Amino acid sequence: MPQSTHATDPTPPEHPGGTSPEVRREELVEDLHGHPVADPYRWLEAPASDPGIRAFVAAQQAVTDLHLAELPGRSSFRERLATLWDHPRRSVPWRRGRRWFQLRNDGLQDQDLLWSAPADPDDPPGIAPDEANWSVLLDPNGWSQDGTASLSGLAPTDDGASLVFGRSEAGSDWVTWQVVRTDDGEVLADTVEWSKFATPAWLPSGEAFLYSAYDPPEPGQEHAAAVRDQRLQLHRLGTDQADDEVIHARPDQPEWGFSPHVTHDGRWLLLTIYRGTDPTNRLHVAALDGDTIGEVRPLLDADDASYDHLGVLDGEVLIVTDRDAPLGRVIAVDVEDATRERELVGESSDRLEGANLVGAATPEAPGWLVCRRLHHATSTLHVHDPRTGRHLRELPLPGPVAVGQATGGRHQDTLHVSIESFTAPTRIVRYDLADGATTELSGGDARTGAAAGDADRGLVVEQVHVHHDGVAVPLFVVHRDDVVPDGTNATVLWGYGGFGIPVTPMYRPGWRAWIDAGGVLAVACLRGGGEYGQDWHDDGRLANKQHVFDDALACAAWLTGQRDDEVRATASTDGANTEKAWSAPRRLGIEGRSNGGLLAGACLTQAPGAFGTVVPEVGVLDLTRFHRFTIGWAWTSDYGSPDDPDDLAVLLGYSPYHRLVPGTSYPATLITTGDTDDRVVPAHSYKFAAAMQHAQSGSAPVLLRIDTSAGHGAGKPVAKLLDERADVLAFHARHLGLEMR
Repeated sequence: MPQSTHATDPTPPEHPGGTSPEVRREELVEDLHGHPVADPYRWLEAPASDPGIRAFVAAQQAVTDLHLAELPGRSSFRERLATLWDHPRRSVPWRRGRRWFQLRNDGLQDQDLLWSAPADPDDPPGIAPDEANWSVLLDPNGWSQDGTASLSGLAPTDDGASLVFGRSEAGSDWVTWQVVRTDDGEVLADTVEWSKFATPAWLPSGEAFLYSAYDPPEPGQEHAAAVRDQRLQLHRLGTDQADDEVIHARPDQPEWGFSPHVTHDGRWLLLTIYRGTDPTNRLHVAALDGDTIGEVRPLLDADDASYDHLGVLDGEVLIVTDRDAPLGRVIAVDVEDATRERELVGESSDRLEGANLVGAATPEAPGWLVCRRLHHATSTLHVHDPRTGRHLRELPLPGPVAVGQATGGRHQDTLHVSIESFTAPTRIVRYDLADGATTELSGGDARTGAAAGDADRGLVVEQVHVHHDGVAVPLFVVHRDDVVPDGTNATVLWGYGGFGIPVTPMYRPGWRAWIDAGGVLAVACLRGGGEYGQDWHDDGRLANKQHVFDDALACAAWLTGQRDDEVRATASTDGANTEKAWSAPRRLGIEGRSNGGLLAGACLTQAPGAFGTVVPEVGVLDLTRFHRFTIGWAWTSDYGSPDDPDDLAVLLGYSPYHRLVPGTSYPATLITTGDTDDRVVPAHSYKFAAAMQHAQSGSAPVLLRIDTSAGHGAGKPVAKLLDERADVLAFHARHLGLEMR
């Protein structure tokens, strides 16, 4: 494995060949609400097929490839990553009717496989069958020669006899739906194209399903055109998609999306209506009579909070909501009359992240409401009576971890969860809710295993709270037990800070490889995320977005000892360091993906002297035009709209592309993107890289790494993930002074 000696003084090499690629710069300045906004690289927004884009990509990649090939730690990191990835991985198993399902990967397979097994009616409810009864139902590894076609969504019928599965190409958000019979693996001729952002829902007969649909984009615009006007359509097996019926559409609300769910008893269609990434949504409902869908009518239509339904129990919809409770609570709403509402589980001092309704398939059957809460970004599990809300018990968890997936059916009495930590691969735990038994599954129906010799011994996870600006920001610090805070450690700060998404303990082989090599990992829970509910999210979005970057820069200052009376830390775990510095500015890197790429880019442009390396990955970097491409308009819930004068003034204050200043000495920077990314289009990274290369006055490299057929990241083949992580880790190691041997 990669090892480290004492960190050496990083001395950035010159660019390979002595210069960055020449990029055409145009004199384009627009007046936007009274602001003169320069956009000299607008031409890089052209489609991938454009000759100028092809030439730009080739020139950038040639320079980047040369630099990365010379990094001394690249091959050893690649080998270590392959070892860390090479262990069996399993999702939580789930059951529908007479079939069990589970995603599996033997280790280095590019794509996960879907396995299935018949459910023995004589087995205890919720206990998956023996390993010998499982077999492969779908293997996407044969779908494309380069491994970039992926399985991107699953929806079995209630009896488990059929399953809708999604196929995505080259990491795209676009999904094509097909149907497979689970008993014999026959894939039917039914094909439904141009769908996004919602999982299908079967009608009770198992002969028709609901799905989200869009008009096909113009040829050549599949990865760039803005997507609006979603419809909910019904596909009947054996018919052509052109004949599919539109069940629900709102042409007067082109930005609304529809996520369907059919209740376990086949009596109700619950329709979640959302607008992009808004933290609020609506809940509509329609009665079902067999496959006949009644009128869709509002149930909760004020658009005043988040409403996450769990199912219908005794004529009431159980809902996790933050209405009048920023940290979340559970309410029960009469499915016929929304004015009849009661609180089941009240708000507590910890954020209610979600819940599962298990059992209670009939009025006489027992049931359990399992609530997942976050206490300073780590998980707890609490069991309540789903009819009264009475707290029954807390389920045991193995230390400071996060619960990832959780599954449990209405006809079952077990809950399967995935347990994640910073130091060991994900494992599966089964809770038998009826008798209280807890079983960690390391084989059979949910084998996870750990790479040989890769136990988490010798590693330390600390949590501190970094205090500044009147808030306390949780910061996890992970390192080998022989690495001490002496101000010289090569350290990488990672964050996200957006869209109400909580950052919790998670296992990533790239992080583990960095820690094993002697580096320090710092993971921040920034405002804008969901660690402390809606108030925490609100304090880091719209006009408050700068708070996210302030939090990250405060964490950087604490890590590097650049503290003042404002920045201090308190320990959250026993023995956590709060006084000594882990690193120094020239030995501190920062990275993040997507919205986290914006974080890295904003911190880079606001405080270039605070970091030795910066890696913005598939980042949102032009905050004046993000809303013009694919689903970018949906992010105005967090960023505001560039078409609004007040919002634009805020956006220009932190937009990384517009904050670059020619003549500035910037740290070593590796900007990553995918040429088929239709979430955050690659033009963000192209334009930022060109502008930063033009502005750079120092000798540190500014590189653009462009992955082919990789999209935004979902469904990326393991081989590509290994290459990408090895490049990023070796880049950090070289420029932060982590000496490899």
